[in-house]
Amino acid sequence: MPALDRDGVKIHYEAHGAGPAILLTHGYSATCRMWDGQIAAFKDKWRVIVWDMRGHGESDYPTDRAAYSEELTVGDMRAILNACGVDEAVIGGLSLGGYMTMAFHLRHPQMCRALMLFDTGPGFKKDEAREAWNATARARGDKLDAEGLAGLGTSDEVRQSRHRSADGLANAARGMLTQATSGVIESLPGIAVPTLVLAGANDKPYLAATDYMAAKIPGARKVIVPDAGHASNLHQPEAFNDAVGAFLATLP
Repeated sequence: MPALDRDGVKIHYEAHGAGPAILLTHGYSATCRMWDGQIAAFKDKWRVIVWDMRGHGESDYPTDRAAYSEELTVGDMRAILNACGVDEAVIGGLSLGGYMTMAFHLRHPQMCRALMLFDTGPGFKKDEAREAWNATARARGDKLDAEGLAGLGTSDEVRQSRHRSADGLANAARGMLTQATSGVIESLPGIAVPTLVLAGANDKPYLAATDYMAAKIPGARKVIVPDAGHASNLHQPEAFNDAVGAFLATLP
């Protein structure tokens, strides 16, 4: 599979199928393997591009903490699309991948045909709430430093992921999972492309954020998947794919 060189950091990506492009970004501590069910479902009509964020899976695990950030992640996404010869794509992601999808749109709206936001949130307007989130993210990094990969736990998206080291994940928690500004949440009313906002009905921490994004993004389509948790595409793949397929069928 191809890899991209980003200033000495190898970024693993895969492109499956042919047709209009979809770029899918996984959640923190998962890998592109979480999208295997979507690759199989959509590759006959779409070019499905997936990748491993830095510090995850088959991508590199740089030791420099400065090599992990929202800005660099968005840059990785753009570089992958450029390497694939794609000027415009449906951009989608789950959890951290969904947040990075919104961050990508903020910086490169002209490259977004549509957005798909799965089990995610747009960040925080208030500094206090953002710092509380960041403290939790930094604590995740500390836990990985202390416990290694065992510190990841046993969530569904973690169980089907393979990482070579906990070091990159710890740095990713501190540099990519943390948030510096309210730019993403403030950008929601300005999103002018078709947007799907989807969450599992049992993903309680993200239901309010799902409602908020659906209300703030003009014309957004909201879907709640019954009997699904945070990894809604893994818990209810048929219902998830049906919702995604119905949304994609509406795109001009």
